[in-house]
Amino acid sequence: MWEGLGLQVFLVSLGAVLCSAAASSAPLERGHRRHLSLHRHRERAGKEGQVLHRSKRGWVWNQFFVIEEYTGPDPVLVGRLHSDVDAGDGSCRYILSGEGAGTIFVIDDKTGNIHATKTLDREEQAQYTLTAQAVDRDTNKPLEPPSEFIVKVQDINDNPPEFLHGPYYARVPEMSNVGTSVMQVTATDADDPTYGNSARLVYSILQGQPYFSVESQTGIIRTALPNMDREARQEYDVVIQAKDMGGHMGGLSGTTEVKITLTDVNDNPPKFPQSVYAMTVSEDKVPGEEVGRLKAKDPDLAENGLVSYRFVDGDGMTVFEITTDTDTREGVIKLRKPVDYETKKAYTLRVEASNTHVDPRFIAWGPYKDTATVKVTVEDADEPPAFIATSYNFEVEENAPNGTVVGRVHAKDTDGAGNPVRYMIPRYTDVEQFFSVGPEDGIIRTTRPLDRETQPWHNISVSATEIGGHHQDTKVRVNIKVKDVNDNAPEFATHYEVLVCENVSPGKLIGTVSAVDKDEIGHRQYFHFSIAPEAVNNQNFSLKDNRDSTASIYVTRRGFSRMTQDVYFLPIEINDNGVPPMSSTSTLTIRVCSCDSKDTILSCNVEPYILPAGLSTGALIAILACIVILLAIVVLFVALRRQKKEPLIVFEEEDIRENIITYDDEGGGEEDTEAFDIATLQNPDGANGFLPRKDIKPEFQYPMRPGGRPVANSVDVDDFIKTRITDADNDPTAPPYDSIQIYGYEGRGSIAGSLSSLESVTTDSDLDYDYLQSWGPRFKKLADLYGTKDSADDNS
Repeated sequence: MWEGLGLQVFLVSLGAVLCSAAASSAPLERGHRRHLSLHRHRERAGKEGQVLHRSKRGWVWNQFFVIEEYTGPDPVLVGRLHSDVDAGDGSCRYILSGEGAGTIFVIDDKTGNIHATKTLDREEQAQYTLTAQAVDRDTNKPLEPPSEFIVKVQDINDNPPEFLHGPYYARVPEMSNVGTSVMQVTATDADDPTYGNSARLVYSILQGQPYFSVESQTGIIRTALPNMDREARQEYDVVIQAKDMGGHMGGLSGTTEVKITLTDVNDNPPKFPQSVYAMTVSEDKVPGEEVGRLKAKDPDLAENGLVSYRFVDGDGMTVFEITTDTDTREGVIKLRKPVDYETKKAYTLRVEASNTHVDPRFIAWGPYKDTATVKVTVEDADEPPAFIATSYNFEVEENAPNGTVVGRVHAKDTDGAGNPVRYMIPRYTDVEQFFSVGPEDGIIRTTRPLDRETQPWHNISVSATEIGGHHQDTKVRVNIKVKDVNDNAPEFATHYEVLVCENVSPGKLIGTVSAVDKDEIGHRQYFHFSIAPEAVNNQNFSLKDNRDSTASIYVTRRGFSRMTQDVYFLPIEINDNGVPPMSSTSTLTIRVCSCDSKDTILSCNVEPYILPAGLSTGALIAILACIVILLAIVVLFVALRRQKKEPLIVFEEEDIRENIITYDDEGGGEEDTEAFDIATLQNPDGANGFLPRKDIKPEFQYPMRPGGRPVANSVDVDDFIKTRITDADNDPTAPPYDSIQIYGYEGRGSIAGSLSSLESVTTDSDLDYDYLQSWGPRFKKLADLYGTKDSADDNS
């Protein structure tokens, strides 16, 4: 490759030298053309009457060429500038400006030679625009107007072709015809396409033959073999080369990868791996259960490989059904109807598998279906007994005695053994146990009388179980209708109350009554009404039977008086014509009301004749309520007055010890259960109405009985109280200074003695209360009250 590139550089250099030689003679000719153009312009101007004054220009050029990628030791001569005004004495100086002037291109200001000082790359910049001008070296004045020229970089083949979008991925259907276009690949070359063959590309295939080919000029990849099968090979790796210089020796090249995938078409029919399939099904299976599966293989993909199954022949087409599992593509055989081992032990089915979608291009490769035989064997199972009927309907009269036969159910063992069957009624279907069934014969009987009016239908179940089997049972529905018997007497349809005016006329219809019966009413059955025998001779009302299960009530006398009688009761006898006939007596209430002249009822109450005129019931209630309130106020006032009266006995505040004070019970515990009636301690004189004066103080003290002083540890309170009562009763001078109040019994277990001051016969007591100091904090107040005072008196 590099040898070819060196040869190319040599040829291009040789062409550049020849072009440079030709360029040296070109200015004169171009200058001549310039002079000619200027002369014609002056002629046109003279014709118009104008004269253009312009200095003569001795050189004109358009463009120069320089080869790219030149790597020689010396700068490359691009060209030479020369003007006719240059006398060759060095007074003319050439100036170069524009793109790359002074850096890439330099000019000899004396000779006008232009050199390229750097290596140029056409792919970076293809041409440069420069401006040349001749000026006086001393004065720097222009000798010629400036003129532009172009330096073009001449291309060499220094860039290989490139596939900018590779690697490529393509898809083509399998079984495509030879020459089917797969895709087009395109390479680019950075060299100049307008110069030489540097950018002229030729495509070829390096890898992927003999399956694919590529067009050399366009890069279109096509299939090269017929009937490429995806199922045999799905992917191909193809390498495409692009070479410049028209594919000749010395050209540069580039490659790219193309991954080609064969897409699927429906070119394969489904195929069963085996021709016969064997399956089994138990006779106890229910419809809808799966029997077995089979699958026809199809190597195609997606919808091309979809398979549907159907029965095309066999004696089990109505017993079984087949569906397609879309996930596994299997044919699923299910039970459509129950099978019976005793009836038929085997079935044969013919199954067809076919493609759902067929490609018409390959229809001749068909048929796209396959068939297989399925043999289904029925297995024997221990089945529960079967009832002869799917349900039973029986009738029984209501009020039938216990043990009345309702009907019979029958079940038999369907297995070959023919075991006996036992019957029973599940109690959840007959909670109140109205019926029983014979365990061996299946006869249903009543266990108590039935009432149609309470429950006209009984829906029960009877279970049959095979004796000696696997205890499997079968249930059947039994519907029992209770037939009606005329055992209910008719009665009023509702509680009737008829209103009649006081001034009613004889023969007037005042009401209509009807009756109902809990029993069934026959087509020609109706109720018969009549006045009860005990009221048949009444002179007030009469009854007419309408013979349509209603009766009309009429008035037989003129006028009624509410003051005399405001309510009448008319007993009516109602009979049905059932078998046996039933009758009952219902009472019709007839109320007398006051009416106006138009027989409009005003009032049916007796209250206006009892209350005084002008006084209503509400007013009477209000008056009574006021009286009760006043009485309550008076009673409350009297009670308060009694509470404010002074007591009959007045105690002096100074002599505290002359009173009996009630204290909380301090002891006794559970033994403190004895008590006494305080009424026995009351003054008998006071009870007889005699009360001594409260303001007379006794002149002498009643002497204490010897031995009456209580001791500290005394606990006999009963004796103590009785002694004090006797002393008080026998004291002739005892005013009510010492009054006995409620005295709490402290119990036999208390160690505390009595605190009563009944012993005191003088105001200055000589009792010793020092023992109170040892009773603890609860008696501290008493100890301070008595003990401290005694101590103070002693000290004084």
